[in-house]
Amino acid sequence: MLKKMLSMLLIGLVMNLGIVAVFAETTAEKEAKFAEKVKANIIKLGTGKDARVEVKLRDKTKLKGYVSQINENSFVVVEDKTGNASEVPYPNAKQVKGNNLSTGVKIVIVVAIIVVIGLILGARFAE
Repeated sequence: MLKKMLSMLLIGLVMNLGIVAVFAETTAEKEAKFAEKVKANIIKLGTGKDARVEVKLRDKTKLKGYVSQINENSFVVVEDKTGNASEVPYPNAKQVKGNNLSTGVKIVIVVAIIVVIGLILGARFAE
């Protein structure tokens, strides 16, 4: 009975080690995945004055402006206040918040506002 319990315990430990090894990622792998995610989001956001971003870097500095250039290993942010261009390597970005509404979304928002105003005015004059 004791041998059977020890065997089961040993099997459980070996299986647990195998599962942990599969799920364990090194810090470098996590950072590389995050950098790829940042790169994909910056590419999706695009460049130009409408490609607004707020970037927090790993050294705790913040950049707020627009993306002027996208490179293979970095992107360039032109700050609003100073107009300075800062090149940001993807791995140095800790958090990136972007805002770039497409033309279609802007049109839908404007049409929705016009419809709401029309409904409000129509309800007032119908009384």
